[in-house]
Amino acid sequence: MRLPSQRFLVVSASMGAGHDAVAAELVRRLEHEGHRADRVDVLDLLPAGVGPGLRVFYRTAVRRAPVVYAGIYRAFFQPGPGPAPGPGRGPRPGTAPLAALAEARLLALTERLRPAAVVPVFHLAAQLTGRLRARGRLTVPSAVVVTDFAVHRQWLHPGNDLHLCVTEDAAEHVRRSLGRPALATGPLVAERFLGPAPGAAGWRRRFDAHAPGRPPVALSAGAWGAGTRLAATARLLSAAGYLPVALCGRDERLRHRLSRWPRVMALGWEPDLPGLLAATRALVDNAAGQTALEALATGVPVVGYRPIPGHGREGVRRMAALGLTDHAADSWELLRLLDALTAPSEPRERRIAAGRRLFASDPADVTARLAAVTSS
Repeated sequence: MRLPSQRFLVVSASMGAGHDAVAAELVRRLEHEGHRADRVDVLDLLPAGVGPGLRVFYRTAVRRAPVVYAGIYRAFFQPGPGPAPGPGRGPRPGTAPLAALAEARLLALTERLRPAAVVPVFHLAAQLTGRLRARGRLTVPSAVVVTDFAVHRQWLHPGNDLHLCVTEDAAEHVRRSLGRPALATGPLVAERFLGPAPGAAGWRRRFDAHAPGRPPVALSAGAWGAGTRLAATARLLSAAGYLPVALCGRDERLRHRLSRWPRVMALGWEPDLPGLLAATRALVDNAAGQTALEALATGVPVVGYRPIPGHGREGVRRMAALGLTDHAADSWELLRLLDALTAPSEPRERRIAAGRRLFASDPADVTARLAAVTSS
């Protein structure tokens, strides 16, 4: 039974492209179910210059100073001393003083739009709504859409009313950490990744023309071209007889650099990603982010390799531990896994089936849960 139409405010973040992709799909689903949805970037709620500065710092740290970002993640994101699980360590809620700078603008926006609920899809936004709810300043429910497999503590604030997670494992982590409601509703991936990919045949012809007889393997670098030794990985795959299809995002310098190798196909921001992924035999992933989920939805096995520090490394390990993907610890293991996953085999079919089970839930479930929280 469909609940009455409601208005929602979705709070995303232009940090890469993954959170905005989730927000866009959430808005689409809400509107498809007859609701109204507005969307705002949490970085735009910060004082002038702070949001862009934060984005530049994060992008630079991940791409150019991974050791710095790894240190920040250990200090502010990883679990610290807490009640459970493990001896002396466990999940604990996070704190983000930076969120205080966005409070006035979010409150003004909710006063103007009067949504029935606010829905953060980024951890800073979750800290923002949690702080306001805990103090009674935000008078409508806040339901956090957690996009990570490994839920770091910046996602966690006891003031939020509900957490919607990609897996039951993540939901249990939230419940254990906060004692607050958390549900597994599956990943939010655009509808075009969940059905047939009409462009796949054209991509197969293109791959075969570029390097005949070589199995194409996508190499993900995210929207920013971030990764650890991407060129070395591309050369490794090429030397092993594969066609590395490097997805360089908006990093034109990286694309031009990788294009110098004749048996590497380097691409920029690609609009037909469903067709491209469906035409490849596997994805080598470095972040456990939206591209990995899109590959799983398309039916493409995923191997995590040389992940970016912090949330990327933790997410890659968690996805592998759940049996959704594989994690290659070194170059030899990467090639061994690709040899098994790119050819017709039981391991390949098992990974494809496990990935697709992530998307077995009703696509309307997340919107129904959001609509229900407004009347609880």
